[in-house]
Amino acid sequence: MIVGIVALFMFLGTLTGFFTESPSVQAASSYSTLQNSLNSIVNSSLSGTTVSVTVRKASNGEIIYSKNPELGVTPASSLKVLTAAAALDTLGENHRFLTEVLTNGQVAKGTLYGNLYLKGTGDPTLLKKDFDHFASILANRGVKRLSGHIVGDDTWFDSDRLSNGIAKEDESYYYAAQISALTLSPNTDYDAGSVIVEAKPSVNGRNAKVTLTPATNVVRIINKSKTVPKGNRNTLKIQREYGTNKIIITGNVPVGSAGKKEWIAVSNPTAYALDVFKKSLAAKGIKFVATSKVLRGKTPDNARVLIAKKSMPLKQLMIPFLKLSNNTHAEHLAKQMGKVKYGEGSWGAGLRVMREYASSIGLDLNQWDFEDASGMSHANKVSSSQLTLLLQKVRKEPWYGTYLKGLPIAGGSDRFVGGTLRTRMTTWPAKGNVIAKTGTLDQVSSLTGYATTRDGELLVFSILTQNYRTSTVPTLDRMATAIANSKRN
Repeated sequence: MIVGIVALFMFLGTLTGFFTESPSVQAASSYSTLQNSLNSIVNSSLSGTTVSVTVRKASNGEIIYSKNPELGVTPASSLKVLTAAAALDTLGENHRFLTEVLTNGQVAKGTLYGNLYLKGTGDPTLLKKDFDHFASILANRGVKRLSGHIVGDDTWFDSDRLSNGIAKEDESYYYAAQISALTLSPNTDYDAGSVIVEAKPSVNGRNAKVTLTPATNVVRIINKSKTVPKGNRNTLKIQREYGTNKIIITGNVPVGSAGKKEWIAVSNPTAYALDVFKKSLAAKGIKFVATSKVLRGKTPDNARVLIAKKSMPLKQLMIPFLKLSNNTHAEHLAKQMGKVKYGEGSWGAGLRVMREYASSIGLDLNQWDFEDASGMSHANKVSSSQLTLLLQKVRKEPWYGTYLKGLPIAGGSDRFVGGTLRTRMTTWPAKGNVIAKTGTLDQVSSLTGYATTRDGELLVFSILTQNYRTSTVPTLDRMATAIANSKRN
């Protein structure tokens, strides 16, 4: 009799299971309105476009919407979500880059007998004012004359200056700047290895007036521009000639116009840093003997440190890195990871560290294929499933707060809040509720991040698109807005 009752309950349990949806089906159906909205957008606006979309619950990683979730698509700068995570995990939030001024000589009666070494370890945030400060310290210590050479030591990283996949036409601009362990940024956006070139109207019929920030003799200006009467079209173009440090300025600039400003990548960032450093020394009255040269070399073991400067900690660097999608930061961090973990400041070692971090948190490396850390290469491929899984996993990391703070916030008008999303999704419900990394290359647009729904639930999403006829950015924003506007049925 007891056996019969047990059997009856087991049978009823089976019937209950038969008529009740499984947890995964329940979760999916609870977001059926969102699923319908996203399907409608994808079908109407992304037809003929290569697309991979995944939306997950941040709490447990459960997928609530997907479209080609395991398809490898070029992520562009969405790849930086992995670079940032691996850097924070490998280097730590408090990691700082060190720059030193050293000598192998002695100061006597105002003359430094020996070489002056400027040694870098990859700091992308060095500014001219730092070099001015170095020069002031030396002058205050009584250095009035240098008898030896100024030597730039960039041996912390290898000598490869450009990552794979950089197109020839991009090499002139800041977003494809060369990477060196000793480099300089023109302002607090910290676009290392670039100089700001500004051309403004002068007198009608004459060349535009050109200024460099910071001033440097490493680049040579070829000014073919012309100032034209007010009302004419501004056709100014500023480019560095491929393989040289010649900056060619062409076109017309109307009187009364703002002219044009470009951030131009220099060829040989080490020489650029040394040139500006020498100018800072000269400005503080430090003279050089006729035989003094500016050289690239390695600091000898017996050199003593005169001045040491540490950069901002990595937790602060995450703001300009991710908010402004700074490519040089990504590549500097990759080489730094390789140097710290394997003693090799190379892309090979750095990308190895990134892959190892991805594997350590359970990501499938078969769905990751990348040859840089910034996302500049069109050969990079990753699936939206993997990107969302990464973002879900990092929420358990002790540095997650720093990571999240670095990502652009939709509609945040301040550049260091909204970043690359400051002019996108500027109204409710997306404004302030979508926090995500953008990605843009030729015929590639992506958006990967977090969205808080109307119910207050945090969802993780990644939308990857490529091979489209017209820009998909408005569509990405519509989809992100739909996610933020969703609620459980």
